[in-house]
Amino acid sequence: MSGPGNGSGRTSRNGTAAGGGSDAGGGFKTRPWSDLRPFSIKAKLGLLVVVSVFITTGLLMVALRTDTELRFITIFSVIASMLITQFVAHSLTAPLDEMTTAARAMSHGDYTRRVRAGRRDELGDLAATINRMAADLEAVDQHRKELVANVSHELRTPCAALRAVLENVVDGVSEADPETMRTALRQTERLGSLVEHLLDLSRLDNGVVPLHARRFEVWPYLSGVLKEASMSRSASVLASGSGNASRTDVHLHLDVSPPELTAHADAERLHQVVANLIDNAVKHSPRHGRVTVRARRGAAPESLELEVQDEGPGIPEAERHHVFERFSRGAAVNPHGPGSDGGTGLGLAIARWAVDLHGGRIGVAESPRGCRILVTLPGTVKPSG
Repeated sequence: MSGPGNGSGRTSRNGTAAGGGSDAGGGFKTRPWSDLRPFSIKAKLGLLVVVSVFITTGLLMVALRTDTELRFITIFSVIASMLITQFVAHSLTAPLDEMTTAARAMSHGDYTRRVRAGRRDELGDLAATINRMAADLEAVDQHRKELVANVSHELRTPCAALRAVLENVVDGVSEADPETMRTALRQTERLGSLVEHLLDLSRLDNGVVPLHARRFEVWPYLSGVLKEASMSRSASVLASGSGNASRTDVHLHLDVSPPELTAHADAERLHQVVANLIDNAVKHSPRHGRVTVRARRGAAPESLELEVQDEGPGIPEAERHHVFERFSRGAAVNPHGPGSDGGTGLGLAIARWAVDLHGGRIGVAESPRGCRILVTLPGTVKPSG
């Protein structure tokens, strides 16, 4: 025998007492009735059975008291039960037909179809889920179309320029001199950069980019990133033959405090973040402007705060949440002046994804002048891969 409050002493696999166990309040509790809602399909079917039984019982009592033949009572009972069943079945199958039509439309690429979701039963929950799924699929489809259109637009420009240069050389309009070849080289490099950015984003989207976090000193690391950025700009000027393709007039400044500051992150991914932020800041800087890279300890233990600030026109507050989207380009005050070449619009998107891989945050911070991008890394990234 079991003691008081222990039920039968036997527990089923779903954690409820089998054989009529008691709950904490001493009341009887079974799993099927605990899931029953007032307007659920279970309740409606149960009500259908109860009503049919009451009708049949009532008609039998009438037959016994009035000496009515049993066959008439049976016919009336069957007709009444069928009418009630038809009413309940129609209320259940009509929403299913609507959902089937919507699902068939979505299978053919029409994600604008919605179903009514005002019911307070399982079918209402299913309708709301289908509407959410349709909205998500519509957003994904729209994003795919925009991505294809943007990629096509970005690839068309350098391809057309490269084709024009090569056609001029083939037709004898221009000679294959070093200047012409440098022009073709610039367009080829632009194509290569765009393809590399797209591949980076594809790897990030698919989650195949592992993090190899390690601890390193921030000052020599960022100093090397700035040096590479300066060398890259100088090499671009030599290849182009002019200063219009790259901004060598912008000064890069590094500010790390304290000097012995260390960080724990994936150095290669963090290099993508800083390099893209510097490239974006340089493009939008005024002539002889200054880009400052700051590094400080974060508020959380072992966290790191990085800032990249320029002296350009800045980003309007209404556009700050768009600048990290793919192919988004911040508005410039002078679209024909320095910084008018916004690039492909993928650099900040890659920076955001790299920061997200670290579990950090990136955003546009308030600044009295120019644009200030703030990156916060948690400092507790676990190595992977």
